[in-house]
Amino acid sequence: MTALDEFIDALPKVELHVHLVGSASLPTVLELARRHTGHSVPTDEDTLRRFYEFRDFPHFAEVYFAVNGLVREPEDVAALVTGAARDLAAQNVRYVELTVTPFSHVVAMGMPMAAVTEALDLAARQVADQIEVAYVFDIPGEFGAEAARFTIDHALTHPPRSLVGFGIGGIEQDRAGHEEAIRDAFRAAKAAGLHSVPHAGEMSGPETIWEAIRGLGAERIGHGIRCVEDPELMAYLRETQLPLEVCPTSNVCTRQVPDITSHPLPRLLDEGLYVTLNSDDPPMFGTTLTGEYRTAATGLGLDAERLAELARNGVRASYIADERKRAILGEIDTAVGRLTPR
Repeated sequence: MTALDEFIDALPKVELHVHLVGSASLPTVLELARRHTGHSVPTDEDTLRRFYEFRDFPHFAEVYFAVNGLVREPEDVAALVTGAARDLAAQNVRYVELTVTPFSHVVAMGMPMAAVTEALDLAARQVADQIEVAYVFDIPGEFGAEAARFTIDHALTHPPRSLVGFGIGGIEQDRAGHEEAIRDAFRAAKAAGLHSVPHAGEMSGPETIWEAIRGLGAERIGHGIRCVEDPELMAYLRETQLPLEVCPTSNVCTRQVPDITSHPLPRLLDEGLYVTLNSDDPPMFGTTLTGEYRTAATGLGLDAERLAELARNGVRASYIADERKRAILGEIDTAVGRLTPR
């Protein structure tokens, strides 16, 4: 193992963009698939790995919904949280903002709203000695106005204790025709003190990012990589230092970029944009947050100082308490100080 590998392993990190169902490990998915019936998810590991080979983003969404269909009880929700949290803690991740799509559990699977919230709270308490867990509630954009209204109702009436953000994901093009309901939901979320963290500019162009900024009051952007197509938007992002939650391996696996060497992450950094590094749906994409740092080093040529700056950016862009931010930033500085060339 090289000194850079050791540095990446030891580097304190935060994770700002990871989805609950997409974070389910292969053993967890296999266990659920074998326990439940009436689904299309494979029950052996080799076939499941092939199941996770995506043709494009709509195919990824289809697979994601199939896996979500295995999460049928509040206990399953809690198990996913604790599993994801422990996987992250083992990577020296100090804090995670875990994206939850309550519509998928309550409306799609029939779980009681209060029971889902109770499961989220219970799981966060169970892992509190290992990692701090916060939540982002996410509108599944393909379900339009209905999902927007449901998600903000859940966020306002039965929020988990550590709910910090409000987002929207799914197929970006499917938001068309539902813009006002989505804007209303984000306005209500921000009025309640939640942070606006929508996905935008992953599979659609800069116009979606502009809508996230102007229509949804975005404080961070999930993905945002298509900003490179609009010089005015690039200038705006550089001037405002609006953070981007970049997930390189995800973008390759869902065919948003052709290969890792084509990923715009180095250009975003060179242009002076505010970038954080994240894993999105790690087992589905065969990665981890630590793996994303390795990919940034080996596939994109980032050195230790740039990797450390990505880690610092994640901490500063997070919604963790200021005292904890200072502590984690100090840990990152210590890790950098220990790095010696071989």
